[in-house]
Parts: sequence; C-alpha cells; structure tokens
Amino acid sequence: MKLQFLRYFCVLAEELHFRRAADRLAISQPPLSTAIRLLEEELGVQLLLRNSKMVQLTPAGAAFLVEAREILERVSRVGSVVRAIDGGAHGRLDIGFAGSMLYRETPAILDRFKRDAPAVDVVLYELYTTEQIEKLMRRQLHAAFIQASVLPAPLASIPLRNDVFVACLPEHHRLAEKASVDLREMADEAFVMFSRESAPASHDHVIGIFSQAGIHPRTVHQARIWMTVVAMVANGCGIALVPQSLSRTNIGGVRFIPLAGTSATAPALLAWNPSMVPLALEKFLASARVTIRQQAKSPARKARL
Repeated sequence: MKLQFLRYFCVLAEELHFRRAADRLAISQPPLSTAIRLLEEELGVQLLLRNSKMVQLTPAGAAFLVEAREILERVSRVGSVVRAIDGGAHGRLDIGFAGSMLYRETPAILDRFKRDAPAVDVVLYELYTTEQIEKLMRRQLHAAFIQASVLPAPLASIPLRNDVFVACLPEHHRLAEKASVDLREMADEAFVMFSRESAPASHDHVIGIFSQAGIHPRTVHQARIWMTVVAMVANGCGIALVPQSLSRTNIGGVRFIPLAGTSATAPALLAWNPSMVPLALEKFLASARVTIRQQAKSPARKARL
C-alpha cells in the first residue's frame, strides 16, 4: 500500500470534492481518481460514494480514515525519533497529559526542558488516564503526566508532589463561607463525581475519602475531566471533592474549601516505558527531576476561598 495513496485519500476525505482535493495536492484529478480506485481494489472495499454531485465516505471509508491518519502521523515522526536517538539534542517527544495537570508541576517541567533542550520539540496530547497508560504500554508516547499512584508493569515513574482534595461548592452554598468543612456536613448533598472509566485512580481516591468518613455519597452526575466537574458545580449541578490545584482554573461561581480533619491526597506521576528511552527522553527526565525537587521545596499552594 503506497503512502502517497493514503495521503491522497485523507485529503479527499477532508475536502469531499475531487477538484479541491486535487488542488490541495497540486495534482490533476485523473491521478487522484486512479489512486483512490487502486486503493479500493487493494483493500477490497468501497471507501467513497461518488457521483457528479457529491462525494461521501462509506462506513468502511470513515474507519479507514482513522487508521490512515494514524499511519501517516507515525511515519511523519520517524525522522524526529531517529534524531532523538542520535544524541538527544534534536528530535521530538510525544507527551501525554490530563488537562488538570496544567495546574500542577507540568508547565514548570516543560518550561525548564525547553530552556535545557530548545532543539527538541515536545508535542502534548491531552488524554484520559486510561488512554495515557495504554499508549505508554504500546510505545505510542514517550512519557505522560498521569493522575495515579501506581502503574502497571513495566512502566516506570517519578512521583510528583501530592495535591490535596478540597470541597468544591457553589459560591452561594450554605457552607461556602466556612474556613473548612467537615465531610459529615455534606453527607446528604448531591455530588458530581469523577468518572471511573476515564481515570480509575482519581475516582477511587474520592470514593476512599468518603468511605473513611463512613459516608456513601449520592452521585447525581459524572464527568470525565476535573474542569468539567468544577464547571458543573458552578452551574448548580451539585457539589464535589476535587484536587486543590483546580482553584487555579479561575472558574467563577465556585469556592474551594479545605476539608477539616482529613488530608486526603491526590497523587500524580510522570511516567514512561523503560523499553523506549531515547536520549532526548533521558534529558527530559533529568530536567524534570530538577524541577520536581525545586517544587518540593516551595510552599504548597493554598485553596482559593
């Protein structure tokens, strides 16, 4: 299967118009039509429905588009990966992250590495925790900032500074002006809960906090990212327990209140697969360790009341 045909197909799938696709590819329409026909013959399926008025992807074509894009993306990374292996001074690192990690050490780690290795391109991919782990296992990411305390073998990790959980309340909630709040004061509330499907560790940590207090929370909504949890609280959908660092999101309409009598932590890790450690990644990990040590010496941020 020719990579050139895959590129032709992807452009045509985006344009859904042979002339516009040919113009983007700087070719005439006949070679484009021939390439698509040969591709369909090789695969033994019809990828596109076309007539004089329209071009449309078939279900098989839509599925093939996802795979074709991934193949082309991986091919485009080959040169960068080779350069990263050859000395670590140049190349590209693909790094996964959960959106809420932008409010922890992640920006400081990335900023320091940019200064330490300006010729290495760092490409970030926002992914759920489960997706990050899967891509690390499959060697599709070099590293990832993950909300978890343990990882499956053979993944390795560096612990980041623990965050702590706080109560996230609507700004006009009856408890929103308190200096701290006891979990038992919220026992009968409706909670917005973090989805276990996207990040089992984060979900289980929250459930564990409730269990230790002897509370069975009444979950009314579930969200797949922490910022959505906070936004739902701001819009009156319930209350939640969230990492303290989310107070830095500046989402209006909420208050972040420390929990009284508990210091439940929200752990996070910088993880990688030891079977794929180019020199650029070695440099990244060394730079990250310096930043993490510096962050550990600085005072922990307080929740914004």
